[in-house]
Amino acid sequence: MPLKNILVHVDGSKPAADRLALAIALAERDGAHLAALHIFAPQPMPGFVEAELPKGVIEQIRAAARERAQAVADRLQPILAAANAPTEWRTVESLDPATVAFHARYCDLAIVGQDDPEDGSGPVGIAEAVMLESGRPALVVPYAGRHRAVGTNVIVAWDGGREAARAVNDALPLLAPGASVTVLALDPDRTSAGGTGYPGQDIAAHLARHGVRVEAAHYVTEDISVGDMLLSRAADLGADLIVMGAYGHARLRELVLGGTTRHILAHMTVPVLMSH
Repeated sequence: MPLKNILVHVDGSKPAADRLALAIALAERDGAHLAALHIFAPQPMPGFVEAELPKGVIEQIRAAARERAQAVADRLQPILAAANAPTEWRTVESLDPATVAFHARYCDLAIVGQDDPEDGSGPVGIAEAVMLESGRPALVVPYAGRHRAVGTNVIVAWDGGREAARAVNDALPLLAPGASVTVLALDPDRTSAGGTGYPGQDIAAHLARHGVRVEAAHYVTEDISVGDMLLSRAADLGADLIVMGAYGHARLRELVLGGTTRHILAHMTVPVLMSH
């Protein structure tokens, strides 16, 4: 099923233009409607500090935030308008990442950027908010490198769980005709083996029926984390997309122990489609 509604979050960061270009390419391919969403607001300050500031200073702070938002629109809106697909530009005054999740509920796919610790042009945690609060898949694009196409050479991180199964289904519209897909089971157990006894074989057969070239592989990690192994295989295979379920364990445990989801969000080198 082709994509029909795509949302892309844009901001004042340098990678925003490439993220928008990727969204436009997907929209043009499928004839989808593309909405570019920019959220902005002055950085919050303690109430007692704001109470001591003259009204004129507060208004200057708000005006500066509006000017920054307009600068983002001036830079990116012409790129959006030139797309060969129906588009719209949305500007919303908010610093809450859940705002992006709210808008994502009315689309097939939300495209967001990886948090950049060196960039302070917008709120952090948008990818997690979209994954956990929107009910839609999130295509998370790294802040490093240029990533203007996905879906030709794909790695599926498979553990046999609900989140991974949903991610595979959510990824089907992104797969290019004749795409090459590697189903990768890391530290597999009987659950990930499914009915065949070979890890990932059943989901590989499912993908093959959708017309993609697919193979299943499995590895046991010893001196390397699951997240690092996944990224290493993506580099070895020249993958342009990783597909994985997000927060397969209880999120509290993920926050305490780290977890593959958090590791990939922090260290991704290629776009990652995540579903929860």
